[in-house]
Amino acid sequence: MARIERLVILGGGTAGWMTAAALAKALGRTVQIDLLESDAIGTIGVGEATIPTIHWFNELIGLDEADFVRATKASFKLGIEFVDWARPGHRYFHPFGRYGVDLGPVPFHQCWLKAGRDGATTPLADYSLATALAGSNRFARPVDDPRSILSTLGYAYHFDASLYAAYLRTLAEAQGVTRHEGRLVSVERDPETGFVTALTSDRGDRLAGDLFVDCSGFRALLIGDELGASFEDWSHWLPCDRAIAVPCARVAETTPYTRSTLRDAGWQWRIPLQHRTGNGYVYASGFLSDDEATATLLANLDGEPLADPRLIRFTAGFRRESWTKNIVAIGLSSGFLEPLESTSIHLIQSGIAKLIALFPNRDCDPALARQFNALFGRDMDAIKDFLILHYHATQGHQAPLWQHTRHMTLPDSLIEKEEQYRRTGRLMLASDELFREASWLAVLNGQGIVAMDHSPIADTLDGVTNRRQLDQIAALIARAAPTLPRHDDAIATLIGQAAPRAAVAAVP
Repeated sequence: MARIERLVILGGGTAGWMTAAALAKALGRTVQIDLLESDAIGTIGVGEATIPTIHWFNELIGLDEADFVRATKASFKLGIEFVDWARPGHRYFHPFGRYGVDLGPVPFHQCWLKAGRDGATTPLADYSLATALAGSNRFARPVDDPRSILSTLGYAYHFDASLYAAYLRTLAEAQGVTRHEGRLVSVERDPETGFVTALTSDRGDRLAGDLFVDCSGFRALLIGDELGASFEDWSHWLPCDRAIAVPCARVAETTPYTRSTLRDAGWQWRIPLQHRTGNGYVYASGFLSDDEATATLLANLDGEPLADPRLIRFTAGFRRESWTKNIVAIGLSSGFLEPLESTSIHLIQSGIAKLIALFPNRDCDPALARQFNALFGRDMDAIKDFLILHYHATQGHQAPLWQHTRHMTLPDSLIEKEEQYRRTGRLMLASDELFREASWLAVLNGQGIVAMDHSPIADTLDGVTNRRQLDQIAALIARAAPTLPRHDDAIATLIGQAAPRAAVAAVP
């Protein structure tokens, strides 16, 4: 079979340069990789928060963590704090890593549910080291030793998306990727197969290829405009369709977590970096004007704004045929799920991982595309349910958006998950779902969905012994957290710099 010799990526930004860096590393010099992008076309560039799956990508491309954190002004992320979501005045934390430790054949959360039925009142959060560290602005990396409580940690990063793209470009070009400046003006296709054969830029460059990756963002110039892959609109479940984004001055210690605060027509993000804080208001334009959203965001910043607010328009949903013929869409061109759980960069690397695993010959066997689309579709469907859970399970908010989401019809798959957890304490998750038990536990319990029972297997536990073990774990976490480094000190140690001094010592 004829092998792929030439691969063309349309679009740069985070998606384009992640794809270029990963494919160049995976394929070596066996495939010529060209990337077409225009400096005149802005990138979305607000995807500054990640989840722990990013470590797979970093290992794939051989990224040095200290160099990466230094170059992208990154900070560490132990999870997401949700403010006012369950009800006004309430906070909860979605931690990375695990709750508790392995106590044997009974899952830890079933041990906790059993203890609750036996009269214990210790909240789930007390069994999470990541939650304890985040609450005290501390950070530590996980270790492999299961005897250490540090083995229960997980972490990701916040970083400057524009610096990240530039960093990846340097790595990709060192691996042989060739960048071409210019806008796409025409697409050539084979009249018999319908395959794309070449792209031409406004500067006259003709980029011929055997396989094309569409990283052109929301415009979806190849997968959408050229090939007509349909878009599945999920805005009836995820009604936010706009965001206002603005950076502000860093005025406090760098918190090791993202914050999401519920607002009347959506929610506001806060993402702390070494040199600034990223902010945005994700909202539903049917319930709020752009001017009102901008005013709300600017009134709720920690520090002085460092740029003019930017408006981003989007529709939640995706293309179930993100691989069509010899076009593979990665990033925003394949679809978009709002950044509530920081999944955008994960979905880029998920597409990259699937493309590497299913990398085709020149004929692009349709079976590979079907497998890619099926796997990617399962990713999107599962993440969609997890996001809808946040919007649906709220109380006490009278604004029209929240009245709508509280009473909207849910996907059957989410209804089943909620009902099973309420009735039995079981988490009905597929083996390949992105968000695992700890994530669902955090959000279900954080937003007031409480299990009324536990699994019968937990009845094999001696109640007194079970409660004693749980108390020991909570006490260990409480003792360990204050002994670990401050977050800013951990960053400074990694990159070899003195820790920055905040203008305000307290965490906002």
